[in-house]
Amino acid sequence: MSVTRKSWFSSVDGILAPLQFVTFRRIWMASVLSNLGILIQGVGAAWAMTQMASSADRVALVQTALTLPVMFIAIPAGAIADMFDRRIVSLVALSIAVCGATALTVLDGLGLTTPNLLLAFCFVVGCGMALMGPAWQSSVTEQVSQEALPSAIALNGISYNIARSVGPAVGGIVVASIGASAAFGLNALLYLPLMLALLLWKRVAEPSRLPPEKLTRAMISGVRYTSNSPSIKIVLLRTTMLGVIGSSITALMPLVARDLLHGDAWIYGIMLSAFGLGAVIGALNFTQVRKRMSGETAVRTCLVGIGVTFAIVAVSSSPLLTAAALVVSGAVWTTTWTLFNVGVQFSAPRWVTGRALAAYQVAVSGGIAIGSWGWGHLTDAAGVEAALLVSAGLMAASALVGLWLPLPRVGARGEEGEMLADPEVKLALTGRSGPVVVEIEYRVAAENARPFHSLMQDIQLFRRRNGAYGWSIARDIADPELWTERFHCPTWLDYLRQRNRATQAERALDRQAAAFHIGAEPVRTRRMLERPFGSVRWKDETPDHSVNDAMAVHYTRGGRP
Repeated sequence: MSVTRKSWFSSVDGILAPLQFVTFRRIWMASVLSNLGILIQGVGAAWAMTQMASSADRVALVQTALTLPVMFIAIPAGAIADMFDRRIVSLVALSIAVCGATALTVLDGLGLTTPNLLLAFCFVVGCGMALMGPAWQSSVTEQVSQEALPSAIALNGISYNIARSVGPAVGGIVVASIGASAAFGLNALLYLPLMLALLLWKRVAEPSRLPPEKLTRAMISGVRYTSNSPSIKIVLLRTTMLGVIGSSITALMPLVARDLLHGDAWIYGIMLSAFGLGAVIGALNFTQVRKRMSGETAVRTCLVGIGVTFAIVAVSSSPLLTAAALVVSGAVWTTTWTLFNVGVQFSAPRWVTGRALAAYQVAVSGGIAIGSWGWGHLTDAAGVEAALLVSAGLMAASALVGLWLPLPRVGARGEEGEMLADPEVKLALTGRSGPVVVEIEYRVAAENARPFHSLMQDIQLFRRRNGAYGWSIARDIADPELWTERFHCPTWLDYLRQRNRATQAERALDRQAAAFHIGAEPVRTRRMLERPFGSVRWKDETPDHSVNDAMAVHYTRGGRP
């Protein structure tokens, strides 16, 4: 065994190290087959559409139908993945995809398929995969060790691209020799091994001391977290740009094969396979790229590489040259997506991983869906070659965005801190009592005012992304050393969740703020009920819980917020 191959398996960050974990290995191998199936169906659907409709925008809409569901489903799917058993969620999602593929097989076999029906059932299959995406990707953290997580994320990309390296060619052969209905039926069958692998996974759920959020509030929590996370917002913006600009190559590939290379379904499959082969090469070398380059340098290099290869595909009339360009394009394409994916997963704690990945999927698929539609219309107006050249120029120019929005450095994944005991209260509260107002008083020396205020801006972000709203920091004009941090939580239960969502790094910020505090008295925390009407009774049923001030829920010195 060569040194390189041995390091892939034995090193904790080797690309194949996650395969040492039985559950991950079993699910990963089955996912290769399921990805193979959906790619075979994609070839069948795209080629069937070229036979039923001559317009380029109709052909491009096949990819839009498969990816657009992510824009509508991913956010609730991410919340569902964080709220419920991710294994069960994945099984339900796969069942939806199987039903869609089976229905398409039957209709096409009976000769009843129309362009609209084809798009509709591609949309159903896309819905199943959109529901599964966040649950499947976020469950990787439960299947491998922390050290193996980046390699596991890259391997999931390899899973798709191994299938892409052979799936389109197989799809082209199946469609050319048997027909599109066989491609649809094969897709339905190839979902079954993954369903079996998930059934064999004996997932050990970590029970939470607090009840799960309702779906609507969980979705809001996910949106709030990503909107208050600067690193995730940068990744999502650049991911959307990549999807919009780069979707031209996959959306227009049937037309590249038909119009630029004058080929048939077999040539179309070969071109997609070349792109997939390059993607496998890129994913296998992902860990080496991370070691040799910073994330931003790697992304800029890849974006320029994608632009150059797109231009070659646009002007080439040789299948061999086009295939070679697509191999390189696939390698740098996959490296870029994997860098963005790792950036998202390492920027989000476990409680919101599914929702962060859902936002990433919305950015990916939304960009691809919108871009595919746009490139199809541009192709109708200007031709395949012109559309690809425009895409190539925009892709190379997009590398300059990194000058203003550099990709955040990927450090250790933020791990949750230990669960905190519930604060002592002297009012009879329910989980729905609220809003709750928290005030934290610090006494800070005048010479430390500026660094303390700067630190509080970082604290503001993590308070908000963990569930607080209405955050403010105020300085007493009669006592300039006295600072008051204030924020709200919608209910008592939301407050308990908010204080226990902080990662170890975020709690370190709290300790830094406390270190600025001076004087004999420790940091003072007040927790108050903003609407105390239910706590005011004509006859006090719990005299030991009475308080002089109906607004006060709890007052403590030196407690955690």
